[in-house]
Amino acid sequence: MNHEQTLAEWTAQHDAAKARMAAGAGAGLAKMEDLVGKTGLQQMQALLDGHTPYPHIADTMDFTLVEVGEGRAVFQGTPQMKHYNPLGSVHGGWYATLLDSALGCAVHTMMPVGRAYTTAELGVNIVRAASFKSGPLRAIGTVIHCGRQMATAEARIVGPDGKLYAHATTTCLVFEFPPK
Repeated sequence: MNHEQTLAEWTAQHDAAKARMAAGAGAGLAKMEDLVGKTGLQQMQALLDGHTPYPHIADTMDFTLVEVGEGRAVFQGTPQMKHYNPLGSVHGGWYATLLDSALGCAVHTMMPVGRAYTTAELGVNIVRAASFKSGPLRAIGTVIHCGRQMATAEARIVGPDGKLYAHATTTCLVFEFPPK
């Protein structure tokens, strides 16, 4: 698939996901009854389908969950001028937040009923500058290992041309949820 075809596919998938989530529960916080008794993948799919709220940070950072599967989560974002630091480049926090979201949600898809996770470590490497002219970028997170107490994952931010912008790894603590 060439760059233009990929960009068109990404745009269509992004717009459909964003419309579903906005028309559904909108931005907000999930209620406990929406989470209990569901696997992490079921919870993530409910968010993507608009049945549970998506997080407000998605609006702030201009990114959207576009895909989930077992051990995988994909976010699409477009850096804006509001994401620039005083030196005139996209702030490292934008990359880190996009990557952390893909990493964490990939881990979330692996949680059985009654288990949750939290990020314990995040390592980010920015290898190419993005700008408001870059257009949409995707953070693709995949789980490397998911055990009873710890999970690890990796993610990459890529453009529709396949160029790598950043990559990251995480270690997450896995715990009982809700706690007894």
